[in-house]
Order: sequence, then C-alpha cells, then structure tokens
Amino acid sequence: MSRYKEPAWRQLDNAAKIFPTNSNKYDTKVFRFSCRLKEMVQPRVLQKALDKTMHAFPLYASIIRKGLFWYYFESSDIKPIIKQENHSPCGQIYDENIKGLLFEVTYYKKRINLEVHHALTDGVGALQFLKTLVLNYLVMVHADVLQEKNLSIDYDASLAEREVDGFSKYSSKAKGSKKASIGKAYKFKGERIDEDFLQVINGQVSVKQVLGKAHEYKTTITIYLIALLIQAIGEQMSEREKKRPVVVSVPVNLRPYFQSASARNFFSVVLVPYRFGKSKNQLEDIIDYLKVFFDKELKTEKFQARINHLVALEKNYVTRAVPLILKRPTLKLAHYFNNEEVTTSFSNTGKVIMPDEVVTYIDGFDFCVSTRKIQVCLCSFGDQLSISFTSPFVNTEVQKYFFRALTKQGIRVVLSTNLVEE
Repeated sequence: MSRYKEPAWRQLDNAAKIFPTNSNKYDTKVFRFSCRLKEMVQPRVLQKALDKTMHAFPLYASIIRKGLFWYYFESSDIKPIIKQENHSPCGQIYDENIKGLLFEVTYYKKRINLEVHHALTDGVGALQFLKTLVLNYLVMVHADVLQEKNLSIDYDASLAEREVDGFSKYSSKAKGSKKASIGKAYKFKGERIDEDFLQVINGQVSVKQVLGKAHEYKTTITIYLIALLIQAIGEQMSEREKKRPVVVSVPVNLRPYFQSASARNFFSVVLVPYRFGKSKNQLEDIIDYLKVFFDKELKTEKFQARINHLVALEKNYVTRAVPLILKRPTLKLAHYFNNEEVTTSFSNTGKVIMPDEVVTYIDGFDFCVSTRKIQVCLCSFGDQLSISFTSPFVNTEVQKYFFRALTKQGIRVVLSTNLVEE
C-alpha cells in the first residue's frame, strides 16, 4: 500500500491566486467559524486537540512564499499555538513581510474560533478542520464517556484526496466561458467604522420556522433569505440609485457537482443581479425571479466551462511567463473590477453535522467573513440557523430591516452583536 508523502511545496489553487496580492489589514480575506460549547473551554486540552488535528490536515502547516511567477505554499515547522481571543473577528492573518501560518485557533469562555485566510481553503474545507478539532477536543475532555466509542467526522477522504487541487483535476480542454459582465452595481456608501474593526450582527432563528416560511413561497431557505436581503437593500436606496442593479455574489460549493473531497478552495461564484423596476417589487416578485435565475445558472456544464476558462487563463504561456512582480498590478486591477460588479455577498455553508454522541456538549456554530461591503453568512446546527451580517459601516439599516422582516413574518429572532455602543 502506498503511503502519502507530504510535499515540501505546493501550488496555490486557481481560486487562491488572487488573495495574497489583495490582502491587507482593511480587507483581510479571512473568515471565521466558531463553535459554541455548553461548557468553558480548557486551553491546554484544546492545544492537544489542535496538535492531533494538524496530522489530518498537513496543508495547514504551510506558509505563503513568493516565487518568480506565482505565490506558492511552503511546508513549515511552525507550531500553531492557541490563544485567548483578543481582537475583532476576521483580523489580519497574512502579511507578506511576516513568516506565519494562514490560520489561527482562539477561544473565549465557551467558544472555539477558527480563522482562516482564503488562500488556504474555502468555507467547506475549513469547516471540516473545525469539526475535526472540536471532536478531538470533546473526546479528550470527556474521555470517560467518549474514549471507547471510536468517533470520527463523516469525511471519507484520504490525505492525498484532501490535498487535490479541484480546479486542475477537473478542468478539461473543452471550450471555456467567462462570466458575462454586469457592469457597475449599486454600492453601499456612508461612514465607515474607525480603523480595522469589523461589525458583526448575528441572528439566531429556527430552521423549522424559516423552512416553513420558505415552503409557503414554494422555494428554498437560501432563495427566501436572499430575497429578503435584496428587499432590505432596496428599502434604503433612493429612486436614482435604483437605476443600478443590486448584485448579490453567491459562492457555490463545487464538490457535489464534481464528486470532490478536496480540503482546498473549490468553489465558484454566481453573480445574481436584481433591478428594481417600476413594479411593486414584492417579496414574491423577487423570489420568482431568483427561482428562475438559479434554475438556469446552477448547472454542472456551466461550472465546467467556467473552470476550463479560468485554468486555461492561468496556464496560458504568456500568463505563465510574466513575472509575479508584473502580475501583481493585474491581479489588483482584476480584483477591483470584480468588486465594482458586486453589491453584497451571501454565503450559506449549510448544515453542520457532528456525531450524535457529542451533540449534547455543543450549543451551536457561527460563520462570518471579512468584507469591505456588507456580507451575510449562514450555517445551521440542529434546529438553530445562524445568520451573521458583517460590515465596516456605521449604518445598520439593512440589517435592521432584514431581521425585522423575519420577525414580521412570525419568525423569532435572537440578536447579538459586537457593537460596543448599541
């Protein structure tokens, strides 16, 4: 039987290549998953659990290096050390002038946080790491009950399969297609919070209640909530501003479409443009539009064509021959124009499933992402749906309208925030 041999260096996957150049303390490209336990975190045990988890995810022991033509991952012997949380969520992790890992694990009272730079992986990949970490931790803390049960996360993938670059593996020489340009989208304006503080407003709701309401509209939770988000944005737009579309960027996990188990980035982005016309723009109207749009866009062949285009662009002889120092301005420009086409982002990582034996020790999971716009992130655990808004703006009217709309529809919302003055 062949054994997995960890490489000394790895290429960044296609999606990761744009992140190092465009990361800074104001736009960190970091996302956070948190697990809320029903008991206080024991730091020493958490450190042991992290040490064990690292063996299952060797890519996490990597740092980013500058090559002549591209950035690349280099294996490192830096040991990740857990810390008590002491900064705003999704703070800066990657700094090209500092040799450091691309993730960190912190804790605060009953909460375990995993923060990850997007060059390393996407939300689905990071969630597998956190679930493994939490399971290892709980088995150690409750060894008298759990040690003999041989528990594991339902993640049937070898180390080699976890290391696969899905973009390279599933690209083909068939014709590719790039996304059609939407043009400038409506952009949020207003006073920004001082320095690099990220405002988080979280709402906890019942999955059953939200699903029941979505079914009344004959749609899914994702479409129902995106429609509410678009409606909330429209409520605070002027008539002149409505001449531009509200464009929602929706990351799509590609693993189910290509039967991949990669723990690296493997996602595509669907841009959903909605134009407020002269009609009433009722919630039903927005939902009907989204149902047709997603039915047309969420197709394997469309994702395949997109992968083919991006990988062909990356492997083009001219692109490959250009030194990194000259690629950097192009990557910054591409990032700028991509942002101009986006109003907001909506990420739903879906259900978080843990072994039944440890569910009793867990209160829930949360998910949030750094942003220079307004971003909405969802994940669920049991009947608890966590909806997190992150924003650098002082104004919170969109968030207020969104959660009030849920309440008006009979859905109970429990709010929390890291805002000090509210």
